[in-house]
Amino acid sequence: MTTHEGETSAFVIRRPNTLRTPLVFCSPHSGRDYPVAFLENSRLPMNLIRRSEDLFVDELYRFVEDLGAPLIAARFPRSFLDVNREPFELDPAMFEGELPDYVNTRSIRVAGGLGTIPKIVAENTEIYRSRMTVSDGLERIETYHRSFHDAVVQLISETKSLFGMAILIDCHSMPSNVRPMPGGRRSEIVIGDRYGTSAAARLVSFVTSGFARAGYDVARNKPYAGGYITERYGKPAIGEHALQVEISRALYADEADFSRSTSFSKVEDDLKEVFSRISEKVRETYPSSIAAE
Repeated sequence: MTTHEGETSAFVIRRPNTLRTPLVFCSPHSGRDYPVAFLENSRLPMNLIRRSEDLFVDELYRFVEDLGAPLIAARFPRSFLDVNREPFELDPAMFEGELPDYVNTRSIRVAGGLGTIPKIVAENTEIYRSRMTVSDGLERIETYHRSFHDAVVQLISETKSLFGMAILIDCHSMPSNVRPMPGGRRSEIVIGDRYGTSAAARLVSFVTSGFARAGYDVARNKPYAGGYITERYGKPAIGEHALQVEISRALYADEADFSRSTSFSKVEDDLKEVFSRISEKVRETYPSSIAAE
């Protein structure tokens, strides 16, 4: 299959010649291109700063072109800028000078050090040696956050115009030591739909049951219900659905040395099978929409 790619300093879009499904895939946290100036102002060694990466998630979903679906993946790392946040969730303590009035400085995520420009990585480890200027921070948001979301909007619009609906799959990974559920259970897959608000119930059922049939321990919304991306793009009343899929890194990677494990190919194959079946289910369930193809 011939792949058409769109690439900027912020992201890459991989897409087939012809869109054949209303699924759109997004990998916002798998970026591995660390800007030199960012690293120079970081107090952390790479083995710590990389702990916030969704390791190789963009590679796990390489198959989506075979489904006839596009994938947009951030090239920049989450520790540099997080597109799964509002555009302006910022901590004033990180900046020299005053932030504009429109900045959200009081969100729960900012309080936790995980705003649009994160203050920390795992375990409250601060990233920066010194404060950045307000202009540098706002420029970072304009260059990376805005362009990424403009591209997501375009993909959803294009898909919906073809099929009458669009289903955004927000692709993430989670550490194997994620806080356990009651009873000590740690799920392998977590499906987030913002507690039933970001996608039609039957679509959520397709995804959760698909992973369960593939042999995975699946949870819904706990401990991850979906972030800004799921909330912003999940509008089921107008045929725009969004689901977050978290997969445990222990299933396919060595978390200590940031490498692929021997089971990487199996997990990739399982994902392809699960989403192939989901795509077929969507065709069967929404034939009037898919008939637009």
